[in-house]
Amino acid sequence: MSSGSLRRITKELTELNENPPSGVTACPISDSDLYKWNVTLTAPKGSLYYGGVFHLNLTLPSEYPFKPPTLNFTTKIYHPNVSNDDKGSMCLGILRAENWKPSCKILAVLEMARGLLLEPNVDDAVETNIADQYKNDRAGFEKTVKQWIKNHAKEK
Repeated sequence: MSSGSLRRITKELTELNENPPSGVTACPISDSDLYKWNVTLTAPKGSLYYGGVFHLNLTLPSEYPFKPPTLNFTTKIYHPNVSNDDKGSMCLGILRAENWKPSCKILAVLEMARGLLLEPNVDDAVETNIADQYKNDRAGFEKTVKQWIKNHAKEK
């Protein structure tokens, strides 16, 4: 764990706390480990996922900001850009090693993740069957999304 990495994470956490983005809450799981965060995304109005509250894990590498974080859904979600397994891995271009830049910030990652709730990127799908349904059977896709929200993403 580098002190530069911890300084950067602390600075970004302060910025997030001072100016929290709409529909997003994020904080480290514990004060003793700033590299693992809990994230909650509330789906925006106008989104097929509206009414859903989704929990994610954000893991920052010790080489942050020189290497990208990982972001995984812990709430099951029916989405072409999120793996439909226990990992809930998210396909988000900014998180690819070849696209990541040290100037990228946690806030941008979280805003892009929330943006995928507004508009899935079916051309960069991790779940191709879900992407195909989105393109070819929108009514069926929307019905399944609503059922999954009801079953998995309703605030208790």
